[in-house]
Amino acid sequence: MANAHVVFKANDRSYFAILKKEIRAMALTLEFSERRISEIDIIVAEMATNLVKHAGGGQILAKLIRENELDGIEIISMDNGPGINDINKMVRDGETTKNSLGLGLGAMQRLSDTFQVYSQKNWGTIILCRKYLKEPPRHGKPPLAEIRSVVIPKPGEIKCGDSFFHIANKNHIKLFLADGLGHGAEAARAVQEAGIAFAICQELHPPDILRFINSAVRKTRGLVGMVAVYDIAKKTWEICGVGNITTKINGPATNKNYMSYNGIIGLNVPRSLHTQTFMHEKGQYIIMSSDGLRSRWDPLKYPGILRYDLSMLALSLLKDFSRNTDDASVAICKINN
Repeated sequence: MANAHVVFKANDRSYFAILKKEIRAMALTLEFSERRISEIDIIVAEMATNLVKHAGGGQILAKLIRENELDGIEIISMDNGPGINDINKMVRDGETTKNSLGLGLGAMQRLSDTFQVYSQKNWGTIILCRKYLKEPPRHGKPPLAEIRSVVIPKPGEIKCGDSFFHIANKNHIKLFLADGLGHGAEAARAVQEAGIAFAICQELHPPDILRFINSAVRKTRGLVGMVAVYDIAKKTWEICGVGNITTKINGPATNKNYMSYNGIIGLNVPRSLHTQTFMHEKGQYIIMSSDGLRSRWDPLKYPGILRYDLSMLALSLLKDFSRNTDDASVAICKINN
């Protein structure tokens, strides 16, 4: 599945046909039925129309996903418009603030397997839709961990030099956020080679994982990165990072910032790397971001957002704090016990 989202501008109706065609082409790489492809077309059309009509334009993000053994596509709209005062009212078909049928949000909700809207007055709106090859089970045991990421390339770039990887098994959850030096194809190659090394590494302690990755990427331009490992039996996190990755641990009783070591993975990793260990507490979540975001972000500024899919928080941080001069990424993990 894709690691980074593809970002489309939706500021003008003349671009809608191209936008719809590109996202349809992404979906066609999976084995969607023709009916589901048509429903994806409608979701994209309604998103784009809403952005221009109600928000003065915005962005649509798309990527292929895999969840619970199901392949699908994730489609997101994001804007800086006036916001929606009453989301539940606007989702009902026939409700509109413009002279239109008011079918946009209602249609998106009906046609999506996952549908969420987060909005604040005079801040904007984020709409999250996921569509799978077949309708997923409505009720099931929640996963041990919710892990979400949003990774976007520098504006104007096709390849993304940021990437996020994770591995989960019955004993551990391993996270790795990587940011290749610079941007473009060579930065993307560095993080993809780092991701391959991360995937095959059998080590469990973050410093050892970083040293393994360091040896594997010496022929690349290098990268910075953060590794976090959760021990399911011990209910502990271990964290270690090299370079400019911001990591915050937020919870009911704990709010911490983690500082990485200076250095570049693949070029000059410090000889002495130590793990920071902390106990998991219910309601706690860990957030990592690359330096494509300004560092002074605070998840507490988004009231009620933790009731939503964690992607909403990642998207909100990107929306408000992205520098737009580099690749940008946010990854969030919450343990559900």
